Formats: sequence, C-alpha cells, structure tokens
Amino acid sequence: MKNYSVNSVKKSVRPRVVTPLPAPKLMDLSMFEGEHKESLYWGTYRPHVYFGIRARTPQSLLAGLMWIGVKDGRYFMRHVCQDSDELKTYGWTHHNGRDYGRQVLVDQNLKLTTSFLKSMEKESSYGGDWAVRIEAQSEVLKEEMEDTVHLFFYVAEEGGNALHLGSGRSDIPDVYILAFGSRNDLGSWQLHLESKDDFEFHYAGFKTNHIHNLSELVQTNLGVQARKVGRLQLSDTSDDAPNILVFQISAMIPFKADIAFVSRSSGSSSRTEDRVRSLIGDSLTGRLEQKQKQFDDKFKRCFNISDELNSDAITVGKAALGNLLGGIGYFYGQSKISLPPSSKQLPGTNYISYWPAELYTAVPSRPFFPRGFLWDEGFHQLLIWRWDVRISLDIIGHWLDLMNADGWIPREQILGAEALSKVPSEFVLQHPTNGNPPTLFLVLRDLVCGIKKNKFTASEKNDISTFLRQAFVRLDAWFKWFNTTQSGKDANTYYWHGRDNVTTRELNPKSLSSGLDDYPRASHPSEDERHLDLRCWMHLAADCMSSIADILDDSDIGKEYGLTANLLSDFELLNQMHFDYNNGAYFDYGNHTEKVRLSWRLVEAAGNHPTRELVREVLEKPVLRLVPHIGYVSLFPFMSRLIPPDSWILEKQLDLISNTSTLWTNFGLRSLAKTSSIYMQRNTEHDPPYWRGPIWMNMNYMILSALNYYSEVDGPYRDTAKTIYNDLRNNLIRNVVRNYNETGYLWEQYDQKKGKGKGARLFTGWTSLTVLIMAEAYAEC
Repeated sequence: MKNYSVNSVKKSVRPRVVTPLPAPKLMDLSMFEGEHKESLYWGTYRPHVYFGIRARTPQSLLAGLMWIGVKDGRYFMRHVCQDSDELKTYGWTHHNGRDYGRQVLVDQNLKLTTSFLKSMEKESSYGGDWAVRIEAQSEVLKEEMEDTVHLFFYVAEEGGNALHLGSGRSDIPDVYILAFGSRNDLGSWQLHLESKDDFEFHYAGFKTNHIHNLSELVQTNLGVQARKVGRLQLSDTSDDAPNILVFQISAMIPFKADIAFVSRSSGSSSRTEDRVRSLIGDSLTGRLEQKQKQFDDKFKRCFNISDELNSDAITVGKAALGNLLGGIGYFYGQSKISLPPSSKQLPGTNYISYWPAELYTAVPSRPFFPRGFLWDEGFHQLLIWRWDVRISLDIIGHWLDLMNADGWIPREQILGAEALSKVPSEFVLQHPTNGNPPTLFLVLRDLVCGIKKNKFTASEKNDISTFLRQAFVRLDAWFKWFNTTQSGKDANTYYWHGRDNVTTRELNPKSLSSGLDDYPRASHPSEDERHLDLRCWMHLAADCMSSIADILDDSDIGKEYGLTANLLSDFELLNQMHFDYNNGAYFDYGNHTEKVRLSWRLVEAAGNHPTRELVREVLEKPVLRLVPHIGYVSLFPFMSRLIPPDSWILEKQLDLISNTSTLWTNFGLRSLAKTSSIYMQRNTEHDPPYWRGPIWMNMNYMILSALNYYSEVDGPYRDTAKTIYNDLRNNLIRNVVRNYNETGYLWEQYDQKKGKGKGARLFTGWTSLTVLIMAEAYAEC
C-alpha cells in the first residue's frame, strides 16, 4: 500500500495521492476543442437547483430561477431541489443535452413550465446566446383566477465581477433590459425580459463570495421589506458593484415571460435587436416547437421502441432520458482526500486537497445526489452514448482525467461550494485505499463492440478510436490499481477494501466501495475475503482492455489482458472458489457466522444517565466459509455471461431468478432473497435496509441483458431464459410507468412487496435504464 504521508520539509514534493497521473489528458484531445467545446459551453449545468444555467468554465456567469411556494397559507422559497418542498412533480420532459430542454414543475396549485434554448449566431460571442421561457399556470381549474405568482430570476458572477442594472425599457415593445456586463470569455452581454402580460417588478443587488447562500440572501431581503412595507417585494436597492442581481416578477396567473441572453464579442457588428427578437415571443415559440419535434424524432430513431408499449410508457421513457441529460452538471473544485493517522500532516488535519479539477458529468438524483458518483456514471453512459456519443466521450474523459499517479479515482466527486453544501460531513472525505466498481468499462465495451459491428459513422469511429488510444494508459493504470490494492490472499482473488472490522454497531459491516453498501458480506471483515462481484468486474475490465488493445493493434498488451480475462473466466476455477453445490448458487467467501444480531443494551453516559443503544452481538465464532446469502452478488457470474449455456449451473441460476421464495417479484428482482437471515434487516439503529430486499434498476438491467443473451444462444435452457426475460421486462416497465403516473417521479429503488417507489425520488440516474429496457438495447459483445 502506498504511503500517503506528507513530507513537511520538502514542500515541493507532492504526495502521490494528490499527484495527477503523468499522462496526456483526454480533455486536451482536439475532438474536445473548437466547435465541440463551444457548442457545450452554456447549459443547464446546475442540477441541484430547480432551474439553473452556467457555462463550462470554473468562474462562470450563473443564472437561475426561484419562486415563492404557498402551502397551508405559509410562504416558502423554492430554489434548491429538496424533497421537503413536496412538489407534486418536477423534471425535464424533454432535454437533448445540448441546446434545448423543457421542464414541468408542479408546486401545490402552481404549475411552472421552464424551457431552455441555445442559439449560435455569427455576431454572438463564445458559446452563443440563450433564452428561457417561464410559464405559470394553475393546476386547479377555476372560473376566476386571482392567484399571484412571485418569480425571481437572477444572474450571478462566480468570479465576483460587477454586474450592472439595465436601463429598463428597450426599443423593442414589451422588452426590458434587465442587466448587462462584460467578461473576458464573452465580451459584452445583455439580459432582456419580454412579457405581454401585466406584472410588478422589483430587484435587489448583492455582493458576496457565497453564491451558494443566495436563497438566504433573497429571503432575508424579503423579510426586511415585509416588516417595513407589509408586502412580498425586494428592496429595489443594490450593494456597490454587485456580483448578484435578482429580479422579482409578480403577476396574476396565468403568466408568461421570455428572458433572452445575448452576447457580443468585440469588433462584431451589432444586430442585438434582431437577435433578441428571435429569442422571444412567437419566434421563440416556433423554435421550441421545432426542437421538441426533433427530440421526439431522435428518440424514436435512437431507441426504436416497439409498438407493444403504449404512449404512457413512451412519455415516461422520454422523461427518463430528458432528466438524465438535463441533470448533467459542470463542477470545479478540489476533493478532500482522507489521510491515515500516521500522516505527518499538520496536527488536527485529517485530509489533503486533490488538485483543482473540473468535472462534466451526469448525476444520480438532483435533490439527493447532485454530484458525480463513479460507479453510477458507467450506468448513466449506457444510455447517453446511444443518444450522443460525443457527449458520452466528453464525460468519460473528464472522469479519467481525475486519476492520480497511483491509478485511483475518487469515487464521489464533491467539487465546489455548491456541491459541498449538499453533502453530510461524514461523506465528504474520499479514501484512497477504497475503490468503486469500474463500470465505465461497460460503456467502453459497448463502444468497442459498436466499432466492430460498424454501428458508428466514419467520424464517430475515428473519434472513439482516437479517444481509446489516448485513454489506454489511464485505463491500464486503473486496472493495475485494482489488481494490486484490491487483491486477495490467493492468486486472482479480490475483495473490497474499506470494511470496518472493529464495529460494534453494524449487524454486517458495510462495503460502501462495492456500491452495494449494506449487501451482506462475511460477518467478520478480513484479508481472507473473496468478493464475487469484484472478481467479475475485474474480468469485465480485463476482457475490455484486451478488446481495446486489439482495435489499437497492440498485440502484446492485448495478449496479456486476454490471458488475465481467460483466467478470471475459467469456469472450473470460479466454481472452486465461489460455487455452493448444495444451494446451486455463487457466494462470497470469508470469515463468517450466521449467528450475529443487534441487541439493545444499557450504556452508561456522562452524568450517570444510562441510554439504550443497539449493539452488535456475536453468538458464535466465525469460520472461513462461503457466505450463504442469495442475491444480486450471487448472480454476477450469470450477469457476466461466465456460465456456459449448456451447463446445469445455468439452470440453477434461472431457478433462483424465477423463484418467488428467493428473488422473483411481480415488480422486478429483489436485491436479497427472502431466505437470507439478513433479508430486510436494519444494519444499525439508524440504517434501514437498503440493498437487502428492494428492487434496483441497474442490477435488473444487467440481469435482463444476460437473460436476453442466454435466450439467443444455443443451449437447453434457451426457451426458459426467454420466458423469464419477457416476464421480468414486462414487470419492470409496468411498475416504473405505474409509479411515475401515480407519483410524478422515477425512484431510486422499488419496494419488493407492492412495487412502490422508495428512497430518493427524481432518481433519474440508473433508473433511466428503463429506456434501454423498453428499447431492448443490451450489450452485444
């Protein structure tokens, strides 16, 4: 293991853990420069707010929307996505990831529709112009509408540059100049407001370095004014040289307003009025309708969903894709890396900062997880590459450029103050001994397969090949990091590092680095463990590296990876290490006893007041053995297609999948069998079961992919696999669509008893794989 201590004398020597891998950066490739980079400059890259715009640059000009929600006669500011706001629904119904999106938000009786459009004109400066349409309607049909909506649109400079209030009315009827400014990357810019409806207007200007506290600034200003004048209105005042300008628009419902951002590089001729006109009113309506049609046509073309699915399912599929693309964010900052206690860092300091880095990535959930997660991202890209392969390569490139000199990538990316503000402190530090499933290889395998099957255009094929050539050194370092730091005692065995072997609180110590968190492993963590899922991930990685090397005509290293892949797919060896012939199932191996429970105990506390605590109690000495819990981990050899199609062991896996006593439900496959001693058990007093029963879409997708494979290859179980495949696919689609129609959301997981959505809602990370299930789009190689 590496030594992560800091040498305080040689200040110029950077610890390896925070030293970038000395290899060419993927984002320096020419394919990511020029027109590609400019076309993605502006976007809805602030997924943690209900509606936010920024550029892909560290110190960006930001824009966003707030509004006042009313519930039980009380007023609440809406800005940052949070479950406690209790919106009936929100999310992008359409988004193409580049220059168009349409979002619907329902807050009690208020229905807001926000549309985003980008426009590249000759006179525009870098990144082009953009427009936002905000429409406010009532959810409840009334004869007389008397509801007032209070909207707050803002612009903010992350770099602290001064913004300027506009001059009010422009030469265009019903158009107001809200603000203007200048930036090195943009030149001069203006923000215009157009509405044909009556409205009341107020503003406030702030100067602060803490833009992530903007909601509080606005609420404080409104509170002072409410006490002064008894009305909900901003103060119509500004700090000197403000870097935030907030514009309040109060109007009767229904109401519609268009906001146009136009920029002009130095020396360009001014057609500002014409460009503003093209971004408002009827012109904007026509352009938005055209973009929506293009989205619908491309969705149909990309996914070719069969006519068996009704329009409800197609609507959910479009929302799943739109939310995934609309949730792509841009972040900039420094990860905090945990240091071991032996570190020579300054006393009291338990972390060291990673180098400043940018990340362009999709996110699992806008309200709960609005930041990058490494293993989630591989699943996100399975969908995104099929929609826009260049966006996918861009995202993967950003992730791989985060690799340090050891070949390690921090699994959770908390970059910048806005991202940090959404994360509990105990999850901030990243541990350089811990990995995360290398799911990006799932996507790379698809891309390699697509090249072999001529599924890409000539220019796409060239870009993918160029990308893989430059990425290879990073992928090689990543594989070697896993192969050395996560290896087990025996040759070609692996286990997830980072489990707590001294805990007195956990029923079964979590393996957070596996991504499966509380899925039961050996009761007593040790170096003797062999984790089945990690072995299969390593096989995927080695096999993919071998295929990439073949494409790059590097036969020597390709042969080396091919040998590793063959060793990890050796069926006899796999069975020796992980197969239980009595149960017909694959298991982890480790120091284990089933006789562990959580018991209430009285614990003496300060002040002699005893408290009750739930603590772990071990009733039997553990022994080295297979860990008898049937669930998702058991199916990894099946998901990885390592079981020969004619093997009786395949039949056993199909039995486990289709048996209602183990994994089968009418809503999808549960994560842990009902026969497990830990099925639906809490892990601590405060941790309810997570991967101990509920249905998760990413694993169900991988299982479906394997079922589809085994239903198409010759073998005695082909028909059985096909029947199970059809039933499971139908169950998953029906349940996700039903929940969306009933609740307005896609969910993190689904209850195994009634199919009800649970966990984080507006979880359009890997739950968006529903689109690929609808399209029957799986790995073909």
